[in-house]
Amino acid sequence: MKSEVDVIVIGAGHAGIEAALASAKLGMRTILMTLNLDAVGNLPCNPSIGGTAKGHLVREVDALGGFMGLAADHTMIQSRMLNKGKGYAVQSLRNQVDRALYQQYAKISLEKQNNLELIQMEATGILLDGDKVRGVQTHLGQSISCRAVVVATGTFLNAAIHIGLESFAAGPENSKPAKELTESLEELGLTMKRFKTGTPARVHRRSIDFAKLKRQPGDEMVVPFSFLTEEMLYNKVDCYIAYTNKNTHEVIKKNLDKSPIYSGNIHGIGPRYCPSIEDKVVRFGDKDQHQIFVEPCGLCTEEMYLQGMSSSLPFEVQREMYRTIEGFSDIEIMRPAYAIEYDCLDPTQLEPTLECKGISGLFTAGQINGTSGYEEAAAQGILAGINAVKTCLKQKKLILERSGSYIGTLIDDIVTKGVSDPYRMMTSRSEYRLYLRQDNADDRLTPIGHEVGLVNDDRWKKFLVIQDQKKAEINRLKNENISIHLFSKDLIQNKDEESKKNDVQKAYILLKRPEIKYEDITKIIGEIQGMSNWVSQKVEVEVKYEGYVKKQMERIERAKKLEGKKIPQEFEYTHLEGMRLEAREKLSKIRPKSLGQAARIPGVTPNDIEQLAIYLKIYSENTEKTEDDV
Repeated sequence: MKSEVDVIVIGAGHAGIEAALASAKLGMRTILMTLNLDAVGNLPCNPSIGGTAKGHLVREVDALGGFMGLAADHTMIQSRMLNKGKGYAVQSLRNQVDRALYQQYAKISLEKQNNLELIQMEATGILLDGDKVRGVQTHLGQSISCRAVVVATGTFLNAAIHIGLESFAAGPENSKPAKELTESLEELGLTMKRFKTGTPARVHRRSIDFAKLKRQPGDEMVVPFSFLTEEMLYNKVDCYIAYTNKNTHEVIKKNLDKSPIYSGNIHGIGPRYCPSIEDKVVRFGDKDQHQIFVEPCGLCTEEMYLQGMSSSLPFEVQREMYRTIEGFSDIEIMRPAYAIEYDCLDPTQLEPTLECKGISGLFTAGQINGTSGYEEAAAQGILAGINAVKTCLKQKKLILERSGSYIGTLIDDIVTKGVSDPYRMMTSRSEYRLYLRQDNADDRLTPIGHEVGLVNDDRWKKFLVIQDQKKAEINRLKNENISIHLFSKDLIQNKDEESKKNDVQKAYILLKRPEIKYEDITKIIGEIQGMSNWVSQKVEVEVKYEGYVKKQMERIERAKKLEGKKIPQEFEYTHLEGMRLEAREKLSKIRPKSLGQAARIPGVTPNDIEQLAIYLKIYSENTEKTEDDV
């Protein structure tokens, strides 16, 4: 192992993988350090990638030149587009993946990457030279010099597993926890939080009566995650749905005193949007049943994952609880459900680049930042990796704006607002979600990925071809006239008489109608040979969403004016008379980069922003006078 490198990444989960690959691909000598090489790319919770809003993040990571989308396509065993009955803005892709194959694919990809050294070793401390990173201390007493560090430790910091009233120090799935790194981070002046998450039991396939469950097949036409995936993908398995019942809930209620969540043994704060089954039964007492998604863990295992049934009840209670469910009467638990507590950072201590404030070259990504989910971790990992490289090269760091990506929204949320529980990405978190769709992730972010250097020239040429094809097809639709009577009567029979009077219309105008699809248009005017499904979908969505996107872009432009009003980092808030004390304290803690970011800080009111704008104007005028005098 080298004693001096450019970048060290600590942790080989989904954040660490993206950070390490980004760093190595951009030419930095990189070490990826992990507690266990057999757990690289592990999926300790659900063996799936994507889902509502999370699918958007995967597409964005891929558009920047990241890894997760390709891995999800390569290891997919079932694929579904969620929310197909709703608008394109909230449709999200989700792949059930082969867990073991995903880990293998991740590990071999890292092993084959030039400039990257993958090593099983525990990081116990971050070494500084003044306020700059100079290296990492290991459990073997080594000091490895570097210019930037990305800490991506997931749920391993001071981790403890809880099953019933039993608890013990362990990382996910009884793995080794990281005990010393938390202390080192605190010595650097960083404030830590204590969060918790959980996972359901894994059960044996043969013990489930699938005839009593609802079958959930994959999509007939599989859509890939990665813009690079060209081969046809096929579903290989079915998933199923089961339901809890009143008997299930009774078992849980009578054993709540044995749950560490309710006995007081767990002090960490759990995820609001992914509660345990105990929480569901207590918080939603009016519900007679809760949905359970029964999903295979892979093609070479009989383990089944019970999504929606995470728990920390004792093993015997878990078995009793599961066996009350129809189809589960003879259930065999292979791995019991458990809750896990872990240390994480208060992310308001981070810059929007994911660099720790006041510590040059120290970046954090993933669950250490108080987020949850593989996809949220990967999104942070690729940005942290890019900016670690920029630190080494002394270049301006990359900030992704919330108006341009879900990644930017996620990072702005956590560094500006902080987290009170594990943060999960949702479409509702973005005020620009009609523009930030997964179908146009490459339009928005591939130019950035190419400029950074993660999108190579071959991919860039393919991107430009797609853009040209899209523009050409939209122009064709604007020039083609179609008689509305050429469409089937079933398609237009419910349209108002006024719209029927104008017999001939441009194909572009007709495609804006919700009932008319792009394929309905091409059946009449013909298809363009060689045009991919990517382009067809882009054309349809872009035409139908044109009006909505135009309004969103106007809103984005207004927001950019506030973002453009920068706040000098040396600006002092403590002595601003006329501004509330709470606002001054919040602004001093977060130290926003702009008025736009300041306006999003909880506890800062519009009146505070007006006052701040006045003070900034005075500050700017005084600074200019001082410079003129000099």
